[in-house]
Amino acid sequence: MVPETPLGKNSIVDVRCEETGGRKFIVEMQMEWFPDFMQRVLLNASKAYVRQLPKGDDYKLLQPVYSLNLVNHTFEPNLDGYYHYYHLVHDIHTDKVLDGLHLVFVELPKFKAKNLTEKKMQVLWLRFLTEIDRDGADDVSQDLLDNPQTGEALEIVRESGMNDAERAAYEGFWDRVSIETTKKVSFERAIAERDAAVARADAAEAKLQQDKLQTARQMKSDGMSVESIAKYTGLSADEIENL
Repeated sequence: MVPETPLGKNSIVDVRCEETGGRKFIVEMQMEWFPDFMQRVLLNASKAYVRQLPKGDDYKLLQPVYSLNLVNHTFEPNLDGYYHYYHLVHDIHTDKVLDGLHLVFVELPKFKAKNLTEKKMQVLWLRFLTEIDRDGADDVSQDLLDNPQTGEALEIVRESGMNDAERAAYEGFWDRVSIETTKKVSFERAIAERDAAVARADAAEAKLQQDKLQTARQMKSDGMSVESIAKYTGLSADEIENL
């Protein structure tokens, strides 16, 4: 859904979700950086970790919480990498990890795709976030257009950059597409239902004919006259003679 408010285009995206295995994920896109942002992220992830366990439940039911933060700012200018992963780890034996909180910060301005043909979703999404601006959504890489997920996101970007008249025309176009699609589906459904009804009628008629022939055979074997058999079955004399 495209925001209708004037501030909609500058909204912060904050998504909380849970996978089928129970792990919790918090995804946030931060347009502006402020010094306490990392503490805020830690607080929110900690809340999500604590609140998942009702009082009295077993601690082993706790699931890890992953906080992914996409930041449109270089907050670590002295570090080369754009990907920053924080978790609870032993200070000496780094293979010893407490699997509870996982915080990931991505500095979008630092990201540069090394291989533009790479199709991994992580790379495609980071390219989408760093290569696309609202005014240039029509001049994009074919890789991003071909992928169903980034392609759909591009449509949302295009729509979000429209003025009221453009959005009305865009929505009107898709309304007309929906109407034509509905008409086509309804027509095809009606044709299919008609064909099915004809097939059922033909099958019923064929079965009735077979029943008549079977009855006529039995009557003929019992010695009844052709005239009597024709009277009770509706078969012609030739049909009865050929049995």
